[in-house]
Amino acid sequence: MRRYFWSKGFPWFRGNTSEFSPLLPKSGAADDKEVTETNNGPIWIQTHYSYSWMDYFLKYFLFLCNLAFTVFGLMVLGLGMWGLISKESFAQERIGSIGTDPMLVLMSLGFLLAVLCLTGCVGAIRENACLLRVFSGIVMVLIAVQVLMAIMAYSMQDQIEVYMRSGMLAAMAGYQDDLDLRFITDEIQTNLQCCGADTYRDWETNIYYNCSSPGVLACGVPATCCVDPLDNGTVWNSQCGLGAQRLDEFTAQSTIFLGGCIGGISRWMEQHQSLMGVVAVVVLGVQILAVFITTRLLESINWHKTHA
Repeated sequence: MRRYFWSKGFPWFRGNTSEFSPLLPKSGAADDKEVTETNNGPIWIQTHYSYSWMDYFLKYFLFLCNLAFTVFGLMVLGLGMWGLISKESFAQERIGSIGTDPMLVLMSLGFLLAVLCLTGCVGAIRENACLLRVFSGIVMVLIAVQVLMAIMAYSMQDQIEVYMRSGMLAAMAGYQDDLDLRFITDEIQTNLQCCGADTYRDWETNIYYNCSSPGVLACGVPATCCVDPLDNGTVWNSQCGLGAQRLDEFTAQSTIFLGGCIGGISRWMEQHQSLMGVVAVVVLGVQILAVFITTRLLESINWHKTHA
């Protein structure tokens, strides 16, 4: 009989999820022959099942890929925990605001990635149909969520800019009080050579850079807004943006960047939209491939359990 390879449906809800390894031949048993009694005595005949190198390849390929992503997830988790600990976010006076800490998001993503990939890793190496079904089911849900988010982002392009502007202004308002917001804002302004959301005068929203502030930073901007924040090309000049908001645009353009970061982000996205599309397709393709391999492995496991 020909070997059964493919099913008409996904094998999520099929029974018998015992832990033995149907893809590995049992010791002392013939892999592809069996004894049949006839009138002329016992004879060896070919059985209706055999073991394929593709079964082994899919099993260990899925195992190694999930192992690699499990390690990556643990690294992200460790990075998030290190960020929380280094900022003393667990201190009693800061524990109330830990829910909005970006490092907590990083730590959560690392934990979820590690758990998901560990499920697929163990399911593949142990040939556990239950774990493989859980793994493939969650990946399919993630695929659906990502496709839905892409559709929403495409249909809400105008509102996305509004959300980015609100987020940028919120980051600027908490610039001095939150190290994460400060780091993100500085990176955006430095790499895109911009200042503020729409203009350098947006730094008026920060209580320290507001012109009514009594401090030395009043009416200034951060050093990352400066065209040349280094003295003699070597020493960082943190005061290069002091008093910049008092200057008119013609005078200020020699000292700081006049353009806002929202426009810079939009231009960057337009210039790199092809690369972003390729990355999105590759990520989605990897997830679809994972579901395909898991489904194929499940079919093979179920078939061997039935006919072994």
